[in-house]
Amino acid sequence: MTTVVCAADDLKTWIAPSRTAVLVIDIQVDFASPEGALGAYVDMSGVQPAVAAAANLVETARAANVPVVFVGLFTTPETDSLSWRERTRRRGGDPDNENALCRLGEVGSDFYGPQPLPGELVVRKTRYSGFGGTDLDARLKTLGVDTLVVAGVTTECCVDSTVRDAFSLDYHVFVAADACAAYEEDLHVASLKMMELNSAILTDTAQVATAWSA
Repeated sequence: MTTVVCAADDLKTWIAPSRTAVLVIDIQVDFASPEGALGAYVDMSGVQPAVAAAANLVETARAANVPVVFVGLFTTPETDSLSWRERTRRRGGDPDNENALCRLGEVGSDFYGPQPLPGELVVRKTRYSGFGGTDLDARLKTLGVDTLVVAGVTTECCVDSTVRDAFSLDYHVFVAADACAAYEEDLHVASLKMMELNSAILTDTAQVATAWSA
């Protein structure tokens, strides 16, 4: 895995608290907990270290007065993607069963691990990217943010989609690699490599903590 190669003073400037926000992507019960919908047939043990690292990143950000934004999937039958349903059907699946993740108001949509505090921004999405059909971009601009440190699950799906959109919107994007996870390690590693190649700089929670230390 590639991580950021730069002087500590450079990173401190690049992710200075005055310009940066942390995005926590989709660390929710259905996606990260053994008790969630996917936990019935996906081994969630590999996700737990990333959940713990993301929790540490959140606490580090709060101590440095860096805004923390929780982005989550919150679905209803009305917001389910028609293209997703049809793709599932064409692949021989049951869209009514496979699409019912993170239902609004149900336990599966609750955040798992790091939790938003009162007053912290929570962005509810219905597609992969945190920017798709949401006001995330406008809210970040209101905060004066031009730089993002991203954590979450899964690396190759909603993290990657959000990172790509953020870069296209001219944000400087850093991915805290140890605070992200996929259900298969090869997908995690490959996605990190692609993000590093195209749209982000890879770092980790220890480097971020050092940059935000007094």
